[in-house]
Amino acid sequence: MQTTISLRINGQPVDVSADADTPLLLILRNDLCLNGPKYGCGLGECGACTVIIDGVAARSCVIPLAGAEGREVTTLEGLGNKAAPHPVQQAFIDEQAAQCGYCMNGMIMTAKALLDRIPNPTDEQIRNELSGNLCRCGTHVEILRAVRRAAGRQA
Repeated sequence: MQTTISLRINGQPVDVSADADTPLLLILRNDLCLNGPKYGCGLGECGACTVIIDGVAARSCVIPLAGAEGREVTTLEGLGNKAAPHPVQQAFIDEQAAQCGYCMNGMIMTAKALLDRIPNPTDEQIRNELSGNLCRCGTHVEILRAVRRAAGRQA
């Protein structure tokens, strides 16, 4: 049954008409054309679909649209753009922390949420936070350096 859900996405109020049980990821990608969050596993296990909801990194593939009602959702597109990337995005660029890039959305969004909570995390805190984000390309060293750089700790 279709319902209208109101939320804020990347700082803008949005009303979405859809089934309340539709995964937030599908609304973001298919209805709102926000392609930063990726469809990976559909089970909340890989992290490719990560967004920030009310300041907390969350897996949008397992959050129903109704679960985002009245909340602030930030996607990769809401962090920065080509002309003015967010410091976390710029750090990932500077460290060349991507190969295929599929995991980058989850890595960047999770790192941003971490740095908002803990501005100068230890390597152990970074590893623990990012451990739920799967990267099959093997860029883990560069990703760790990028988060350190974003925290102001040059690798």
